[in-house]
Amino acid sequence: MPVFLHDLTFNELRDLLVADGLRPVHVKAVWNALHFRAETDLAARTDWVPPLQRWVAEKVSGIGEGGYRLDHLAVAAHIPSGDGLTQKYLLRLQDGQEIETVIMGYTGRHTVCVSTQAGCAMGCVFCATGQMGFVRHLRPGEIVGQVLHAQRILRAKGERLRNIVLMGMGEPLHNYDNVMKALDMISDTRGCNIGPSKISVSTVGVVPGILRLAAEARPYNLAISLHGSTEAERAALIPANQRWPLAELMAACRTYGETTGRRIFFAWTLIAGVNDTPEHARRVVALLQGIDAHLNLIPLNETAGYEGRESVEAAGDVFQRIVLEAGIPCTVRQRRGIDVAAGCGQLKAEKKKRRQGEAAAIMV
Repeated sequence: MPVFLHDLTFNELRDLLVADGLRPVHVKAVWNALHFRAETDLAARTDWVPPLQRWVAEKVSGIGEGGYRLDHLAVAAHIPSGDGLTQKYLLRLQDGQEIETVIMGYTGRHTVCVSTQAGCAMGCVFCATGQMGFVRHLRPGEIVGQVLHAQRILRAKGERLRNIVLMGMGEPLHNYDNVMKALDMISDTRGCNIGPSKISVSTVGVVPGILRLAAEARPYNLAISLHGSTEAERAALIPANQRWPLAELMAACRTYGETTGRRIFFAWTLIAGVNDTPEHARRVVALLQGIDAHLNLIPLNETAGYEGRESVEAAGDVFQRIVLEAGIPCTVRQRRGIDVAAGCGQLKAEKKKRRQGEAAAIMV
C-alpha cells in the first residue's frame, strides 16, 4: 500500500521526511504546498532546495514501490445549479469509488459539504446515500482532499471557503478516528486554517461518538439529525434508532451539553403528514427542554427511493412558530441545488441509474 501524504499530520509528515534523510525544517515547505496552497503536483515546484526536489522526484513523482501519493480527487461529474450558487461534484477515489462534495454559496460566504464514507450504513429511509448501503470508510486524506478541491475552485474565482459541514455521504461518527484526524489537519493554522467554530459534524445519533466528542472536548459544532419525536416515529425514519434509542440519544446530548457547554444544532427534515404537524412540534419542544439547542427545519429533498413528500410551506411556518414561542431558536434552512440533485447521495444514485440504463440498452 502506498503512503498518501494527505493522510499525515504535520508531525507525521516531519517524521517521514526525516526517515527519508531530509532535515526537519523541510516539513514546513511540503505542508504549505499540500495544505495551504492545495497544490496537486509537487514536481512543478522549482524553488525548493535540491534535496527536497530530489525527494519529490524519487518518492512522489516516481510512484514506484513504496512511493508516496497525493489525494488529488478526480472529477467524475460536475453540475452547477441554475442560480449559480451551488456546485455539486462527484469525485472519484483511487479505488474507483465515487463520493459527493457540494460547494454552496451564500451572501458573503461559501460552505463545502463533505462526505466521510463511500455509502452509509445508517439506512435513513429518505436519504439517497442510506438507500445505497455502506461501501467503506474514507481515509483522512480523502476527507481533506475534498476541502482542498473546494478551495482550489473558489480561489480560482477570487473567493474564499469559510465553513465546512460534514453532512455529505456517510455517518461521520461511524468513521470517528479518520474524521477527527482529518479535521485536526483542516483546522491547522499552518494549512487550510478553517477554524473549529466554522466546522460542523452531523450525526444521526451515534451515541458512543457523541459521548467521545464530549470526553475529548472536541471544539467542532455538533449537529444531530432528529426527524422523529417518539421512539416508533424515529425508528421508522432512522433505523439506527433501534441501536441507539431516542431516550438514550437525548441523554447523551444532555451529557454533551453539560460537559462542553456548547450549543447543539438539531436537524428536522419536514415530511408531509409524517412529522410536520403542530403535535410533532410540541413533542420536539419537550425533547429539547433543558438543552442549549437550535433547531433547523429542512424541507425534504425528495428521492426516488422514498415515497414521502415535502411539507407545504404553511406547515413549516406553524411548526417554526410553536418552537420559537417555546423559547428555542428555530430556523427554516435555505435549500440549495435542488436542480442538481444536491441532496446527499442523489447525484451518485442518478449516475448509477443512468449507467444501468445504458448497459441494459447495449444488451438489448
